[in-house]
Amino acid sequence: MPLRAEVASRWMEDWTGIADEMETQLRDLGTPERAAGTRRYLKHDLDHLGATVWQVRRVVRATGDARPEFSRDDLIALAEALWSKPVFERRLAAAMLLEARVELLGPDDLGLLERLLRASGTWALVDVLAGDVTGELVARYPDAAARLDGWAADDDFWIRRSALLAMLVPLRRDASFDRFGRYADSMLDEKEFFIRKAIGWVLRETGKRRPQQVFEWLAPRTHRASGVTVREAVKYLEPKQREALLAAYKAKRPTSPD
Repeated sequence: MPLRAEVASRWMEDWTGIADEMETQLRDLGTPERAAGTRRYLKHDLDHLGATVWQVRRVVRATGDARPEFSRDDLIALAEALWSKPVFERRLAAAMLLEARVELLGPDDLGLLERLLRASGTWALVDVLAGDVTGELVARYPDAAARLDGWAADDDFWIRRSALLAMLVPLRRDASFDRFGRYADSMLDEKEFFIRKAIGWVLRETGKRRPQQVFEWLAPRTHRASGVTVREAVKYLEPKQREALLAAYKAKRPTSPD
């Protein structure tokens, strides 16, 4: 067996060990004070090592750079090994690893992403897996977006949020607004903050390139939208459009999209 293939084979056999070594590096970088602060901030039950987001990203990058023969199977194996323990930084590393090597993934991997999203329990994991990883997949494989229709109607609000955020990358690349518009309209009356924020976030980002489309969509819905949605959505609109939407929201009435 050639040396490179032999080394690759050893890597394939010990993804758990590699994940554990990454955890050791992150534990050494973390502090108990930061771990306690992050746990309070994110309000979930995962263990924390106290490493920063940028420290996690650097460890992920170094791990990937050391493995030039990384394949899709390798990617999935290491991501699964990282995710297998209820440690926030490990799971964040798994999400960032999938983001960094998203070109290795295909539409069939949406099932894996949905499973990870259902186990996330916090925006800090959901937003990477949905906005960055799933969004890139849907942008590359537009037919795969139909899978999101089920997500948008799911009982789990994190999955519904994921359907919204997965449209960020496609919309930045001039995808049709229709699918996101349908999802957002179906969720516009929800009270869940993370849904309201996600709708506003996607509208805000879309407004950077397509302000008129955002204005026309939101104008007849200002009486239904929440304050957090409207305030986010209007950030990059023309002043007159922004003022019209804010006034209509305060009056709890729709306004004309003309």
